[in-house]
Amino acid sequence: MLKDITLGQYFPGDTPVHRLDPRTKLLFLIIYIIALFSATGWTAYLLLILVTVLVMAVAHIHPRSIFRGLKPMLFIIALTATLNIFYTSGTPVLPGWIITWEGIDRAVKMMLRITLLIAGTFLLTYTTSPMALTDGMEILMGPLKKLHVPVHEMTLMMSMALRFIPTLIEETDKIMSAQRSRGADFETGSLIERAKALLPILVPLFVSAFRRADELAVAMESRCYHGGEGRTRLKILRFGTNDMVALAFGAVLLICVFVLRRFGF
Repeated sequence: MLKDITLGQYFPGDTPVHRLDPRTKLLFLIIYIIALFSATGWTAYLLLILVTVLVMAVAHIHPRSIFRGLKPMLFIIALTATLNIFYTSGTPVLPGWIITWEGIDRAVKMMLRITLLIAGTFLLTYTTSPMALTDGMEILMGPLKKLHVPVHEMTLMMSMALRFIPTLIEETDKIMSAQRSRGADFETGSLIERAKALLPILVPLFVSAFRRADELAVAMESRCYHGGEGRTRLKILRFGTNDMVALAFGAVLLICVFVLRRFGF
């Protein structure tokens, strides 16, 4: 299960999606999320599914990678669907049942919404390096600097967190394998017993995380890192024709979803 968590991974490539400015991809993701939460009818959801599949095809991201990342979220998706099925009033499927056709419709739509939301987020991290993501977020949040918000430090922490998610998952998997070889059992017993069995994993994991954090701090200090003031960038971000086309496509998508919402589609 741990190996299925792919958030924070970056798959290098030379596709049109990879070459887009990170600011463009961040803005497109925001537009995509607004459109996703504005969709109400099946036509709008079908449009969003087609857009997601199109981006995956252009970025050469295999659907298997997305489905692997969805596995740890299956419980939340199933729980959300169950709650919507049983707590939505309407026309019963059969006389006397608490399950309604409206509940089924809403449950499926909520499952699609969560799935597409996770898929869109994964596509951003899959096609954007942590450094480019940091630069893009810092520039987009630049106006907050006038309010004395530590934008550079915030974006740096977010990108570092994304960067070290795969590393910590790999470290956890190694620790669990070592504990299993010593007879530890993490899959049987009650919920409390399985939670207690995880304690021998947490201690070495925290020690490893703090050691990596200390090594990273020493590496940054040795390179004279002193914050965002006066820092320059190796690559200057510039919007190109493809970026304008992508943003225009996102605007058209959002307008289409609002129009479909207006007419109940």
